[in-house]
Amino acid sequence: MTRSWHLVTGEFPPAPGGVSDYTRLVAAGLAAEGDLVHVWCPDATGPVVDPAGVHVHRSAGNWTGPDLRLIDRQLDAMPAPRHLLVQWVPHAYGRHSMNVGFCRWIRRRARTGDVVDLMVHEPFLAFREGAIHLDLIACVHRVMASMVLGVARRVWVSIPSWADKLRPWALGSAPPFCWLPVPSALAVSHDVELVAQVRSTVRTSRDLVIGHLSTYDVHVREMLQRLAPQLIRAAPTSRFLLLGRGGDVVAADLRERLPELQHRVVGVGALEAGALSAHLQACDLMVQPYADGASTRRSTLMAALIHGVPVVTTVGRLSEPFWSSTPAVSAVPAGDVDRMVHAAVALATDAGRRHDQSVAARGLYAARFDVAHVIAALREDRCEPLHAGRSVMAE
Repeated sequence: MTRSWHLVTGEFPPAPGGVSDYTRLVAAGLAAEGDLVHVWCPDATGPVVDPAGVHVHRSAGNWTGPDLRLIDRQLDAMPAPRHLLVQWVPHAYGRHSMNVGFCRWIRRRARTGDVVDLMVHEPFLAFREGAIHLDLIACVHRVMASMVLGVARRVWVSIPSWADKLRPWALGSAPPFCWLPVPSALAVSHDVELVAQVRSTVRTSRDLVIGHLSTYDVHVREMLQRLAPQLIRAAPTSRFLLLGRGGDVVAADLRERLPELQHRVVGVGALEAGALSAHLQACDLMVQPYADGASTRRSTLMAALIHGVPVVTTVGRLSEPFWSSTPAVSAVPAGDVDRMVHAAVALATDAGRRHDQSVAARGLYAARFDVAHVIAALREDRCEPLHAGRSVMAE
């Protein structure tokens, strides 16, 4: 059955960002199934190549009153019932991430007949994690969440933990909370010549390449300053390859701070998708530490899994239980650099183990995280509700 969708998002290509990539992937997947797909987003600079069959309306501006009234006129000209799938990230909708007016608009659309579902990528800022003004923003975020939860038919969450965080702010309404993992937005390149060329540039015959893919926020940079020298000393024939926007800058900074890392840490900046995939395929293994733990919203981890790269990652407060037991990753406690290095060396010195973990990684991704599962869940409205207290998924 053909369905009609209106994806509301603060980011869409060519704008960068995880939500941008995710929305493009979902829009393209729904359109490929024959659904009518509209995307409502701000304009962005750069070359525009919209997915086939997707109608992109770049009329959201800064999500102010006049912008929202323009969207109203365009939406109202389209057939009802209209199904709005709102990509919920409070900082993506302007007003310094405190756009209460946007939430009032969502409520008004719902009360005039539109169906509103939420896809929660991040619910709100945490308290006591920075300056006092951030606590004020965190308060406003909870008000905003309460406003949209009150009219949501369904709330999809990228990790089960978000359901427990959001449920108290529903304030009497009881929308079902359903888990919908974030798939990798990076497809595997099958350009054999490109992969071979990349491998020849990042390794020699005796090198073992350990990769890391990130956007390099301050927490990641601090972790790498501790991790890189220990890893290089423990795996003396390895090279550490930093991938992702800013990887070249961080690698240069590490080499300047730590002279022993000269010629052993290399970085590559932003790459187009095919080149990034080829660089991932050039890695023998990856280390992907997360301060709050591996989870199903981590697109960088998903990229490693879909490429079948053996990965060492961390288990923390937001991790689902299966990360501790699945053979698809080597998991250590978040923040434990010594155990991370030990796990990486164990993989580096055992080719058979790397092979087995690679096979398991591809299998786990295909079984649980492939975008086809997301599209099927949305189109079939298939949801196993997450009940109170059940913030994580069992194996």
